[in-house]
Amino acid sequence: MALKVSLRRNLLKEIDKPVIMETHGGYGHVWAQCYFGVPNGVAFEKDAAKAAAIAAQRPAWAVYECDCIAAIAGGAGAHLPVNVLDIDPYGEPWPVLDAFFGSKRHFPQRLAIAVNDGLRLRLKTGVAWATHSLQDAVQRFGNAGIAPRYLEVCRWLLAKKAGECGYTLTRWAGYYCGHADQMTHYAAVLERT
Repeated sequence: MALKVSLRRNLLKEIDKPVIMETHGGYGHVWAQCYFGVPNGVAFEKDAAKAAAIAAQRPAWAVYECDCIAAIAGGAGAHLPVNVLDIDPYGEPWPVLDAFFGSKRHFPQRLAIAVNDGLRLRLKTGVAWATHSLQDAVQRFGNAGIAPRYLEVCRWLLAKKAGECGYTLTRWAGYYCGHADQMTHYAAVLERT
């Protein structure tokens, strides 16, 4: 948890007047250590009890009890000028990023993204070829090259997706963690060209 918090705190230094979109709010532990005091934001959580806890924790934020992918793709949270995107799914983050970049909303000049990516454990079994969101990466890195080079893959794929929305990746940090390095945490700063 300490590394996860540190990654986000350092990322916040890159953004003036942060407006947060937290795609998987949980019980708000990250918010309490990183985003407490940020007046504007939006949070998504599928679990009703967790969503209720988040809504009580931050009454000024927009809180949605729903699947974040469909909601973001449909424009949820577009009423706010989000400039910090915090993605913490139990698995892959790529559908969330596709939903965000493909939605109709204001895209700021500078956008910060923090990701807790749980996909690497699955990729270590050699199934990158069967992971829809990684098809472009498999063509570039090969099926066997995805898991051992996943941080590089993440940087490349994020830059590619952001580029389609007019962004250039200007700052990057990432590391593996968890049992057998199955988790991948990374952060990026994107600038609109």
